[in-house]
Amino acid sequence: MSYDLLVIGGGINGTAIARDAAGRGLATLLVERDDLAAHTSSASSKLIHGGLRYLEQFAFRLVHESLQERAVLLQTAPHIVRPLRFVLPVARGMRPWWMIRAGLMLYDLLAHGSSLPRTRTVRDPALTAPLAKAAHAFAYWDAWVDDARLVALNALDARERGAEIAIRTALVSAARDGDAWSAKLSDGRTVRAAAIVNAAGPWVAEVLGQRLAESAESKVRLVKGSHIVVPRLFDGDHAYILQQPDGRVVFAIAYERDFTLVGTTDVPVEAPDDTAPSADEERYLCEAVDRYFRRAVTPSDIVWRYAGIRALHDDGAADAKAVTRDYHLELDADPGPKLLSVFGGKITTARALAEEALETLGVVAPAWTADAPLPGGDFADFAALDAATAARYPWLGDTQRRRLLRAYGTRVETLIGGAHSLGGDFGAGLSAAEIAYLRTHEFARDAEDVLWRRTKCGLHMTAAQREAVATFLTGA
Repeated sequence: MSYDLLVIGGGINGTAIARDAAGRGLATLLVERDDLAAHTSSASSKLIHGGLRYLEQFAFRLVHESLQERAVLLQTAPHIVRPLRFVLPVARGMRPWWMIRAGLMLYDLLAHGSSLPRTRTVRDPALTAPLAKAAHAFAYWDAWVDDARLVALNALDARERGAEIAIRTALVSAARDGDAWSAKLSDGRTVRAAAIVNAAGPWVAEVLGQRLAESAESKVRLVKGSHIVVPRLFDGDHAYILQQPDGRVVFAIAYERDFTLVGTTDVPVEAPDDTAPSADEERYLCEAVDRYFRRAVTPSDIVWRYAGIRALHDDGAADAKAVTRDYHLELDADPGPKLLSVFGGKITTARALAEEALETLGVVAPAWTADAPLPGGDFADFAALDAATAARYPWLGDTQRRRLLRAYGTRVETLIGGAHSLGGDFGAGLSAAEIAYLRTHEFARDAEDVLWRRTKCGLHMTAAQREAVATFLTGA
């Protein structure tokens, strides 16, 4: 088989590039050795944001681009991306209120034309009630995202536009052979591709050296970001951004109805597989919220923990938290078949990164993704969609219906069709019909894919219920 483009890596950057390329008419193959979003792209803080703290690093271009991309995602993926209000308490010994206010005003300015509310002083006592001491606080808006679903929807759209998405398929080796790359895959195939994009995230250098026998001028900096999930610390669907004595900020985000997501850390690591939160990181995050909230949190309260390795473009910064979050694309200097490697990047800017990647490769077909809805995102008003779905499927409970709509948007119609039942319930509203949809349409194969990436039902289930899902999938 011959392709115009071979993309290595099934995270947010790889799937965004594959989607854009397929939509421009390129014969595209994406290979991912594990599941989609199996690593960094499902281990984020679940935010689509400009990066308020990046203003301190004078990263104005990155913040502006991120805010523009936030607007795009709110428009094109309204089922999995939604506005999120942040409360930023002013704390003694931290950044003074005037500095925070100035930064937020600049943030609003860089988001010119945004549909989200502008910064304001918090006057609602319900927002400060959970805090132990907050004489003054500001509120601003960014957005929340289901990160793993964003990856899956990019891959789904890529496939529907003609791309081949090969998960559990690794690149074994590749070499230039005349006017194309000859690539050996772990499924036994040897394919040819006019160009390769190395979007392997934390493994970008490993793929270059061990699979492609190439090198790059750019270097990657591996930084672990850990998160903990604890029982709900506050009522409401907003978030808090908490300044810390070390100059960092930690988010406390309303999560999955019953929980609070707390993160993240910045810990340099040597190996991309070092993805277990350490005891020190867990204590750090517990102490970060204890400084602010009335309710104490200890490591024994943690109900789920995860970590991801950020593959940052190494700009020489001494401190991990100061390393740029901007992306860097490096095109190999060889005059033969092209090789483009992706260093760094954020979930927020993946669509823009994909556009730039294809432009760097010399693709002349016009860009198209800025106003193209992702699968399920072709609706204007969630309340109207919810009402129409309730009328179409009156037997669906409110909680289950809204969870399905928040995950699948208008594709709920594909999931349910003309059925009058979703089949057996494994717990947390996860049905046999939903599992079948995920296997058929969204590349899910095992319980981990279904319970922790395509959905977060695993967080609401007992161990026995999760095991029942695994058994069902094994026999399916």
